[in-house]
Amino acid sequence: MTFKTTRTNNANATIEGNITFSTLEAKFDKIIKDIAKRVKIDGFRRGKVPAQVIKSRYKEQIEQDAQQEAIQDMLDRALKELNVAPNALVGNPIISKFDKSNDKIDLEIKISIAPEIKLDNVEKYVPDVNLKTISEFQINERLEEIAQNRAPLSEVSEDRALQKGDTAQIDFQGFVDGEKFEGGKGENFNLTIGSNQFIPGFEDALIGMKKGEERSIQVPFPKDYQAVHLAGKDATFEVKLHKILQKDKVKIDDAFAQSIAGAESNLENLKEMIKGQLEEEQKMELYNKELKEKLVDALLKNIAFDLPDIIVEQEMDILFRNALSRLEPQALEDIKNDQDKAKQERESHREEASKSVQITFIMDALAKKYNIVIQDNEVLQTIYYEAMMMGQDPKATLEYYQKNNLVPAIKMTMIEDRVLNFLLNQKNDEQNKKSSSQTSQDSKDS
Repeated sequence: MTFKTTRTNNANATIEGNITFSTLEAKFDKIIKDIAKRVKIDGFRRGKVPAQVIKSRYKEQIEQDAQQEAIQDMLDRALKELNVAPNALVGNPIISKFDKSNDKIDLEIKISIAPEIKLDNVEKYVPDVNLKTISEFQINERLEEIAQNRAPLSEVSEDRALQKGDTAQIDFQGFVDGEKFEGGKGENFNLTIGSNQFIPGFEDALIGMKKGEERSIQVPFPKDYQAVHLAGKDATFEVKLHKILQKDKVKIDDAFAQSIAGAESNLENLKEMIKGQLEEEQKMELYNKELKEKLVDALLKNIAFDLPDIIVEQEMDILFRNALSRLEPQALEDIKNDQDKAKQERESHREEASKSVQITFIMDALAKKYNIVIQDNEVLQTIYYEAMMMGQDPKATLEYYQKNNLVPAIKMTMIEDRVLNFLLNQKNDEQNKKSSSQTSQDSKDS
């Protein structure tokens, strides 16, 4: 066995060499003995099958096992020469050349190595977090909203028509193609007009009804409605209005605050709590809509390193397959029948794949630097919760993710989100300290 190694860059290397048939034959005896211990052949006791019989029956397997062992030997020796630990490899080595001749096998093996990433002064790439001061108006507006949500319902005494904002107590029965359908019936159901709880058009069609009135309304189900058998179909609903309800006025005082935040609280304490919630909501909105994207762009621009080719190629394959799954049947057929077009389409994803791989390695390195960890049970709980929120079967969704090996990708997304939040929060805290220090100094000077 002979080989030479070439370090393409810090993250990639190539191993070129050959394995002689004499090297393979030297491995045959051990492989034959291993097979003999495992197999049962009629006429022979286990472990007593002659080597020649094993060699005759399992010739192809013996050769394959010998080749695999020899290739692994070459890889192990090459890694030592490259001074690369086996656990530093990322992705599976790629055998890019395998040519058999009369007396040897010529090989080329490509390997990728976990890149070295320098994270010096990473904090300077974090954008400023410019939050607006929460106003008294915003606090009072949220306070009114909370009070409105907690207000009890009472029946409207005056003789008037149903209007937006009222709660209608109704009976309803839905029909599609003249037939009743599952989930299309309700009795004494409280529906707030304007809540968009029902399909579009249903609530608006009730406006103007009076107590005791019956009305037949026609509305279509949305084309993307979750119940496929109803999607896009016209429906008729027979509705009877029993009562018109409205929310009572709630007095916002210390007693109201105590009903929400506990006996030790008061209205001022509750306002402070609401202010904190509004600040957190504003901060997370700013992070998600603007600053996270800016931070990712800054990290990609300023933290450069050699990317593992094997991982980039794998990511390109994923993006390419995803793109194909979105194509119309004819466009997909065209690509299947045109190799050059298929290669061109796959290559068009290289830049996106490279950025994806780069940011993944950066996030992994940052998570280790700041000791940010996502436990497996957190990932499973997140998948379970998201499935419930989407109205899907949590158990089936979880099994799908596990079966298709998608859980690691979800975990990496969660790690990335937590790392970005950590860096932005760190920046925000730093700015707040500077601001407090400056305010204190200004007070002393005055």
